[in-house]
Amino acid sequence: MTRARTLLLIVGGTISVAVGIVGIFVPLLPTTPFLLLAAFLYARGSQRLYKRLLGNRLIGNYLRRYYERRCMTRRHKLVTLTLLWAVIVLSAALATDSWWARGILGGVAVAVTTHILLLPGERDRSEASDS
Repeated sequence: MTRARTLLLIVGGTISVAVGIVGIFVPLLPTTPFLLLAAFLYARGSQRLYKRLLGNRLIGNYLRRYYERRCMTRRHKLVTLTLLWAVIVLSAALATDSWWARGILGGVAVAVTTHILLLPGERDRSEASDS
């Protein structure tokens, strides 16, 4: 692999991490796709940064679970869908008067909800210890 390609992959991964982190705090800016993109780019550009991202104590478990096993815990699903619908409803009610923009927001919400609900579930640690 050329040095320029490796550098582009690392820069792209770093930008994706930054945007993903901003997305945690900014409504309508998705977090997960940018963090998954960062993992993808780092895996091809720098194993050290890839391992560091997946080893991060705040987002590592979430990312690993989604990226490697394509699943979410029930708690993550509930939190994600609650926040998604709250932001979509508020955006549709307060940010636009356009019927087509509200339709697009609704379509995005339905598509993301469908995707999340179709992901296999993984038990939370607290649920596993209760059994």
